Amino acid sequence: MPYAKNHSISIHYQVEGEGPPLVLQHGFTSSLQNWYNYGYVAALRQSYQLILIDARGHGQSDKPYDPQAYALQHRVEDVLAVLDALQVDNAHYLGYSMGGRIGFGIVKYHPERFLSLIIGGMHPYESPSESAKARIALLQRGMVTYVADAETQNGPMAPDRKARLLANDPEALIASLQAPRGLTGIEQLLLDMTLPCLLYVGEADSFYPGAKEGVRSMPNARFVSFPGLNHSQTSQASHLVVPHVTQFLHEVMQDESRPSVNPPYNVYRTQGQSGPTQPGANGR
Repeated sequence: MPYAKNHSISIHYQVEGEGPPLVLQHGFTSSLQNWYNYGYVAALRQSYQLILIDARGHGQSDKPYDPQAYALQHRVEDVLAVLDALQVDNAHYLGYSMGGRIGFGIVKYHPERFLSLIIGGMHPYESPSESAKARIALLQRGMVTYVADAETQNGPMAPDRKARLLANDPEALIASLQAPRGLTGIEQLLLDMTLPCLLYVGEADSFYPGAKEGVRSMPNARFVSFPGLNHSQTSQASHLVVPHVTQFLHEVMQDESRPSVNPPYNVYRTQGQSGPTQPGANGR
């Protein structure tokens, strides 16, 4: 299995397909395997060089127990270490949930290495500490308890997904949750951000209000919301997400090849289960 080194931490990654490089970064308790299981790899590998990364503390990457090891800047540098190992100068980035927070970290720490950002199921603001404390309390009781609570909240899991969750190291996950959040001052950075960005989120996701508000501070951003879908459902809905991803990337790459003026604020919402709507379709 291929690994990149960020100082003493080994970061596992996989590469699929050919074309413009696109990093895929998963969420908390997940691994790069999720992108395969939910259909993203099959849908995108024909057009892009997919760079799938196991975040530190997850999958086949190293799992330190020191919360400081999970500082947001280190997580961003893990992505850069993989790009460097592959000799990729610049890439597009798609991150969901925790992977989306790493995406906002890219804005703060290393935007020069990226061509565009696609951030799902996340907003740029600090989350209530009570949320992390509740997760930590469950993890301290072990992965079986954590997974049982997730099934109570979201219904029964597919056996393969459940097995992947149970394989997590709870001590590493606790350290991850105790890490510094690292987004202080992000509001001003978003106002000055020039990277094209697509934010998407389910409307039944607790991150929805913050994501909808955050995009208004981003001068070169689009917003897609999925009615009725919660955080978990949106992560698995590649048949709804991928059309927006591919349209966005197509337009970004067209803009790279010719001079253009991007609109200062560009927001749109899905219409049921249809494909991408035109930007600004709702007049916002």
